Amino acid sequence: MTLLDTLRTALKAVISYRIRSVLIVLAMSLGVASVIILTALGDGARNFVINQFSSIGTNLLVVLPGRAETAGAFPGAVLGQTPRDLTLHDAQLLGRLPQVKRYAPLSIGAAELSTANRLREVTVLGSNENLIPIRHMRLALGSFITQGSERSAQIVLGAKIAADFFPHNPAIGQRVRLGDSRFLVSGVLASQGESMGFNTDEIVIIPVDYAQALFNTTSLFRILVEANNHGEIAATKQAILATLKQSHDGEDDNTVITQDAVLATFDRILHALTLAVAGIAAISLIVAGILVMNVMLVAVSQRTSEIGLLKAIGATSGDIRRLFFTEAAWLSLVGALLGFLLGQLGSLLIRILYPQFPAWAPTWASAAAIGIALITGIIATTLPAIKAAQLNAVAALNRK
Repeated sequence: MTLLDTLRTALKAVISYRIRSVLIVLAMSLGVASVIILTALGDGARNFVINQFSSIGTNLLVVLPGRAETAGAFPGAVLGQTPRDLTLHDAQLLGRLPQVKRYAPLSIGAAELSTANRLREVTVLGSNENLIPIRHMRLALGSFITQGSERSAQIVLGAKIAADFFPHNPAIGQRVRLGDSRFLVSGVLASQGESMGFNTDEIVIIPVDYAQALFNTTSLFRILVEANNHGEIAATKQAILATLKQSHDGEDDNTVITQDAVLATFDRILHALTLAVAGIAAISLIVAGILVMNVMLVAVSQRTSEIGLLKAIGATSGDIRRLFFTEAAWLSLVGALLGFLLGQLGSLLIRILYPQFPAWAPTWASAAAIGIALITGIIATTLPAIKAAQLNAVAALNRK
């Protein structure tokens, strides 16, 4: 039999046994679709995290109180010691370093925001004029505190808070009460939604001095530092640690997290997760291969007389084996292509339902799923093909 004859005969056999063919194609397509959708979810999660960190700048360093060791805790805690707090003085020292472009001390808490007829609890960020550029926030209206006016009672409202509190009047220039203090609304943030764990549309920003007075504390939650350029991040980290060690009487009791280190960690974790879920999904392709083998073994007994007739008119054992392999290839190919389309459709639905989640299946995953489906289907046909090729032509024709 020529290659063209083999392809035609195998295709006719596939079409003739519709139910059998549909079952195999369905099993293959679901396996391929599972691989594509799950890898799209895994890779989408990785890209989502990377985009979240990229949205806060590429030269960012975060200074935390306490030294994080391998165990993830401050080593002196077992002795009843506590890490020394970060202070505004520490932040100002870091701002004087030549490697630092700008810094933003950060104090976080919650307080009641009120006007004449509205009252609600809001998340309060206390910082300086550098917070907005460092965090890549945008102002829709007005401005934040200017250099040298940190003690001015100004407040910046998140977009949703401004809309809720001043639905009919401009928020700029209005007076609001936060806790026991009155503030002048100087700016409104542009709507940005969720970013790094909190909704920027529902926060307020005030000068850090007022935040510390409001929360009755002298410590800072974090200090955000922006290096002059990406190439100086390592040097900036060392300079920050050395400065804080000197400021804290020789105690090395602070941690500096760089964006690259965090991204690398998340990238490794989520890449491993993507491979794991892809492997789990690929098991369904093995199950589909077993189905192909079982169906083909049944097909051998059902098509005994057909195999005997082919041998009687000159088909060799090799022709019979190639015929079965070609049938499996047709079924696996159709199943793989259908699964690819279903997988892409599933990924598209995820992106539509969750626009912020970039659920795109990596090319390697799609190619691997299709390749595994084809290989599994063909390999699973080896035993049935050998069994069919070993049939005796006379015995096969005489079998009812």
